[in-house]
Amino acid sequence: MQEQTLQPPRSIRKEQPYRSFSGYGIVAVVLLLIVLGTWAMVQRLMPLPMSILLIVVGIALLPGLYMLRPNEGIILTLFGQYQGTDRSEGLRWTNPFQAGQKISLRARNLNTPPLKVNDKRGNPVEIGAAVVWQVYDTAQAVFEIDDYNKFVAIQAETAIRHLASLYAYDSGDDLQSDEVTLRAGLEVVADALKAELNQRFASAGVEVLDAKLTHLAYAPEIAQVMLRRQQAVAIVSARHQIVAGAVGMVEAALKGLSERNLVVLDDERKASMVSNLLVVLCSDRETQPVVNTGTLYT
Repeated sequence: MQEQTLQPPRSIRKEQPYRSFSGYGIVAVVLLLIVLGTWAMVQRLMPLPMSILLIVVGIALLPGLYMLRPNEGIILTLFGQYQGTDRSEGLRWTNPFQAGQKISLRARNLNTPPLKVNDKRGNPVEIGAAVVWQVYDTAQAVFEIDDYNKFVAIQAETAIRHLASLYAYDSGDDLQSDEVTLRAGLEVVADALKAELNQRFASAGVEVLDAKLTHLAYAPEIAQVMLRRQQAVAIVSARHQIVAGAVGMVEAALKGLSERNLVVLDDERKASMVSNLLVVLCSDRETQPVVNTGTLYT
């Protein structure tokens, strides 16, 4: 059998701070060199090549100038080799031979469109989320990932699909009442989504500041069926409360008649009275009263 050689773990490029120089002093030096060279050339105070050299040196210093706004960094490389990341604000200067790539360090929003996925019970649902993220390691974002913006969008969609498969949309008869669902446990689901996104974004030097579900609904093909199911559950719950309340009212009525000795009823008449009261109290329509003008037993 041919032995397989194990590849050593790939080293991950980490951000290194870079110390640049203030650009205002360099601007003053550049202006001084150009003015001095031009004045020396006009007044012929020194040989012409020396005057030209002063002007050329002043112009050569200009490409090293760059400006950074708050929450912005620049990645500096020298002939392809990473030198560091400068996060200093204002006008800065560095080696003119170094190449720079600016990168934003501000918080950004990613609003994913509604995705059609299957929940834990296999029901098709539509789910969407809003993710607030920012770059915390510029070297990882640029050198470890080809395009970190696309990477964030694709990994966010993957995380949302995986999250939906871990939770049911809503509780059902076959689920425990304390089980976390997508609809009832929004805070728990949001925390789980944030944790998974941070795990997936770690290799890109990206941190998730907040993640919340913005869209959650059944897929259109089962939305009507699930709506009828929810309505049936609500009706059963309401009926249960109505019956419980009606039984209590009937019990109180019989107890009050017995304690006050207003009328003596045998078991058959009590059963008839209980039946009539329950019909009146539990009916979902208005009942028509019938007045008995005869005796109690006619």
